[in-house]
Amino acid sequence: MSAGDRGLIVGVLLAAGAARRFGGDKLMARLADGRTVAEAACASLITAVDQVIAVVPNQPGPLEECLRAAGAVTVRCAPGDAGMSASIARGVGASADAAGWLIALGDMPLVPTTHHHLVAAALRSGAAIAAPVHKGQRGHPVGFLARFGPELRTLAGDEGARALLARNREALTGIAVDSADHWQDIDTPADLATVCRQQRGG
Repeated sequence: MSAGDRGLIVGVLLAAGAARRFGGDKLMARLADGRTVAEAACASLITAVDQVIAVVPNQPGPLEECLRAAGAVTVRCAPGDAGMSASIARGVGASADAAGWLIALGDMPLVPTTHHHLVAAALRSGAAIAAPVHKGQRGHPVGFLARFGPELRTLAGDEGARALLARNREALTGIAVDSADHWQDIDTPADLATVCRQQRGG
């Protein structure tokens, strides 16, 4: 029996970015609670799905070890692959027989586990695409059923699945949540400081 027959929902954690604006490996930076950014993002995702595949840079290093220790299966981007689209394609391609995928960002550690559970539950209930929404703003993670696998596996460029979502607006099930504050990503040291303040409740 294939993973798709079993209805497995796979979380794809995108963790292969170059982090040029941060000036270092932002996913290994420490949050206010002492965890790394990558560890926190993985922990939030992992309880909502049947497996987490973390897409990491091609060169082995502490990030890959950290995500494996957090419970993820890691796959590396091939040399020359770049951009969010390539990471999505790599993660989805490594789990081609899944019933669906939750695409989550490694640099967004505050996304609540409840958001992941809500999106996963929507997919399991038959939603073709699902995402949390607050006051018209779509957030993360974004879930896709298996029928979108061929398109996800052939994504290119740095826009992720944005064009795919635009072509399939009618298929999106928006799940109302009470805040967009959790969707703060970390691109710069100032962003990290903001996330740490939010984590401390300040």
